[in-house]
Amino acid sequence: MLSKLSVRTTIAALAAIGLLATAPSATAAFRDSAATPAGAPATAEQSPSAGVTVKMPSAVANRLGAGREALIDAVSADVLSRSDAAKGLTAKAAVGKLADEGRKVVVDVRTVSADWARGVAYVEATRAHHGEPEGWLYIAHRKNGQWITGLEGDRAFADHVARSPLVGKAERRTMTAYAQRKATPQQATPSVGTTVANTNGLLLPWMPDYYMTLTGGAHSHTGSTGYWSSLDFAGGNASGRVRSSREGTATSMCGAGGGWTRVIHPGGFSTDYYHMFNTTYYNGTSIARSALLGTIGTDTCAGGAATGAHVHWSLRTYDANLNGQYTWLNGRTIGGWAWWNGSGQYTGCATRSGVTACPGTAIYNRTS
Repeated sequence: MLSKLSVRTTIAALAAIGLLATAPSATAAFRDSAATPAGAPATAEQSPSAGVTVKMPSAVANRLGAGREALIDAVSADVLSRSDAAKGLTAKAAVGKLADEGRKVVVDVRTVSADWARGVAYVEATRAHHGEPEGWLYIAHRKNGQWITGLEGDRAFADHVARSPLVGKAERRTMTAYAQRKATPQQATPSVGTTVANTNGLLLPWMPDYYMTLTGGAHSHTGSTGYWSSLDFAGGNASGRVRSSREGTATSMCGAGGGWTRVIHPGGFSTDYYHMFNTTYYNGTSIARSALLGTIGTDTCAGGAATGAHVHWSLRTYDANLNGQYTWLNGRTIGGWAWWNGSGQYTGCATRSGVTACPGTAIYNRTS
C-alpha cells in the first residue's frame, strides 16, 4: 500500500488556485506550492496529491476545514494504489507519468456529514485512442483524526456503505449486495457455443424492442489490454437515447455535464456508459430500469477518443478479493443476445435464435 503523506498546502494557497470554487463543474489543480518553492527540486516527501485535480463545492470545503487536505491525500494514495496505469510506480512517479501523457488524476468530493465524506475519483484514459478511464466511487471515514478511505469494490468500501449516513436505505441495499458480491461467481471464459446467462437480466443500453447498430464488438474498456468487457453502439430508432441496462443506483462520474455514468445493479454487476452528451446528473441516485442517462455523443470528459457519436458500454463485476474490475462478455447474455469474442478486439459478434449479428448490424434490445 502506498504511504499516505500529509499535504502541506495552506488554506490561502488553496483559495488562490480556486479549490473553493463552486462545484460540481469547477475544478482546480491541487499543488504543494507553499511547501515547494518555484524551481526547487521535488523531494521524496512531497505528497502525491500535489498533481491531483480536485473538484469540491465550496460548502463541502468549508465543512471539511483543514481536514480536506488529508482527505484528498488519502483518496489520491488509494486511487494510485489501485490504478493499472500506476502499477510498479510510486505515487509521485505515477502522477508525473500521467501528467506527461496529458492525463489527470481527479478527486471529486461531493458530500460530507460529520466525519464522513463521499465522492468519485478517476484516472483519465489516454487520448491517443478509443478507451475508457479508470474510476471509483469512494466513501471515507475520519477516525482518530485519520481518514480511512474505501474505494468501490474493496472491503473498506463495503464496511463504510453499511455504516455511513451518506448512503440511503434503498441505495445501501443495492450497493451492499454489489460490494458483498452476491452474484454468480466469475467462471472461466467459456468456449464458443456455451452461453452463461448470469448477468441477472441486463439489457442493452436503450429501450427494449428498439434497435441500435453495433459499431464495435467485444473489446477492452481501455481499447488495448484487459478483459474484453465493452461494446459500442450508435444510430438506430431509439433516437440516440442511452438508458440504464437495469435498475440500480447511478452516479455521474465526471460530474454535471460529463458524459460518463456508472450504474450499480442488484446482484453483483455494474455498467458504465461513456461518450454521452445531454446527460442527466446523478449522484448515488436510485433509478429504474431503462432510466434515461443521456444521448450518444463524442464526449471525452475523462479521456479516451471518439470519432463519431456512440455509446461505449462496459460490464463490471468483482474478482475473488472484492476488487471491482471490468469483466469478460464472451458467452454472456445481454439484451437477449449471447456475445462472443472475435479474432481481434471490436470484431466480435452476437447470436440470438440462430441469427448472428456482427459490427454494422442493427440489433434489437430484447428482454428475453
